[in-house]
Amino acid sequence: MANLDDLMKLNGAVAAFSYTDEGELTESRIEDDSLNNDVLDMLAHMCVANTAIATMQARGWQKLTGMEGFYPVEGFALMGLEWSAVTNNHVGVVLKNDGADYEAAYQALHS
Repeated sequence: MANLDDLMKLNGAVAAFSYTDEGELTESRIEDDSLNNDVLDMLAHMCVANTAIATMQARGWQKLTGMEGFYPVEGFALMGLEWSAVTNNHVGVVLKNDGADYEAAYQALHS
C-alpha cells in the first residue's frame, strides 16, 4: 500500500488519504486549508461508489464484446477544475491540476 507521506511529496499534492472498503476515511494528510477530513471522507465514499460502477461496466463490456483488459478495475481518477484525485487500493491523493504529475501519482499508488 502506498505511504501517505510519500504521496504528499508528489508535485501538486494537497492531500493524501486512505479508506475502508465501505469508503470510511481511516487516515489523512492535508496541506490545503480548503480541505478537511469531512471532504476527504465524502471523496473516499465517492471513489468506492464510482469504482463499483466502473467494475460493473467493465465486466459487462467484457462479457458483451469478448474484449479483454477492462477488468479488474484497479483505480479511479476524478478530474476537477482545480484539483484531481487519483486512487488505488484504498489510498488516494488530491493534486492541484496546475503542475500535477498524474503519471507519478499512478506509479506511487501502485508501489
